[in-house]
Amino acid sequence: MESGKRAVDLSAIRTTRLELIKTRRKVSIAERGIKLLKVKRSSLVMAFLDIARKLALMKESMLSVVTTAIETTKIAEIESGSVTLERIAAERSGVQVTVKASNIMGVRVSDIAINESGLALGFYDAIAAPAPVEDVKRVYSKLFDLLIEVGEKENAMRKLLKEIGKLNRRINALEDFRIPEWKAQAEFIEQKLEDVERDNIVSLKFIKRKLET
Repeated sequence: MESGKRAVDLSAIRTTRLELIKTRRKVSIAERGIKLLKVKRSSLVMAFLDIARKLALMKESMLSVVTTAIETTKIAEIESGSVTLERIAAERSGVQVTVKASNIMGVRVSDIAINESGLALGFYDAIAAPAPVEDVKRVYSKLFDLLIEVGEKENAMRKLLKEIGKLNRRINALEDFRIPEWKAQAEFIEQKLEDVERDNIVSLKFIKRKLET
């Protein structure tokens, strides 16, 4: 027996023409199904690679933002002190995000939106805050947004990868087991029907000769 193949139990198969038609239909439907599954898999792989490319660019940008954040924090701390920076950081504690579901070829992924309503500066803060502090707020705001987007895309990639794995298993199960099994059953039924037909022909010829004598 070939590697990866399994023996097909034909003992309980009904050898009728109706069963042959049903079995052949199963093979036809499964083969069409495989084509559709492969199309879906290709689309998911393309979506996965597209997100992976965007994520790689975002991570490069994040490294640059982190470096800038460290530099601006040092400057702002020298000019305004650590207490002021801690107060600015506390403003971010009220940030909320809204999580919605989007769809990629039947795969539900998270779409995260940041609610900025609580981040608007008052008139006094906008005027009184030194420039280095404003720089810190801007750079950390950008870093925060990037972290949310990176998390969103990494989560989407995990879900896409999981779905691609499921599709691979379904395709392999059909190609390696179910379709060969159904084809073997169809071949067995067809052979049995041909044997019966030959036996019937022989019987008819025998009866005809008996009637002619």
